[in-house]
Amino acid sequence: MRPATPVGAATTPVTPPMAAMPVVPPEHAYPPPAGSPGVAAGPAGVWRPRAVLLDRDGTLVHDVPYNGDPAKVRPMPGAARALRELRASGVLLGVVSNQSGVGRGLLTADQVRRVNARVGELLGPFAVWEVCPHRPDAGCACRKPRPGLVLRAARRLGVRPGDCVVLGDIGADAEAAEAAGARAVIVPTPVTRPAEYADRPTAPDLLTATRRILAGGWPR
Repeated sequence: MRPATPVGAATTPVTPPMAAMPVVPPEHAYPPPAGSPGVAAGPAGVWRPRAVLLDRDGTLVHDVPYNGDPAKVRPMPGAARALRELRASGVLLGVVSNQSGVGRGLLTADQVRRVNARVGELLGPFAVWEVCPHRPDAGCACRKPRPGLVLRAARRLGVRPGDCVVLGDIGADAEAAEAAGARAVIVPTPVTRPAEYADRPTAPDLLTATRRILAGGWPR
């Protein structure tokens, strides 16, 4: 999710302008982290993550900036099927999400919990939720692109960060993964800047990303 910039004291955010879908660059290599066992049940010679950590807004569900209304939650195309396939393969699932609307005074923590609950109803269950409620200028360790959310989610799942893949739609998701020692995959949306996914593994949608991960990643 790329947060919208609040204007004055308005509590109704403006949806970012839509642009042409970015052209996804050529597929990049996706080797296993050094020394990582991945998922033991995977086919011989194929590394799979033990856990996949997903951004919420713009990745799992359509991005409605500072959304506090569960009725506005709409899954991204293919998300439900992608998650079913990950669960069927024994991969642990978690959500790592910046929700600065709380720190900005545009949302309450309870509204975030209710929206998360709706996401869980439509796409869950998820083994862990890790949410940063802080403003960008708060200097916290958890707000992506810092690694705190990824590290906490991995710890709660009982896996190493190197055994995780983070799926997100903007550079901050990938940077948080990389800072934590995890792998990152970007699924660009119309608001994703080309520089954010240059030289990183990408996929046109969540289902394609999932299937490539389960098949062993991005071939050279």
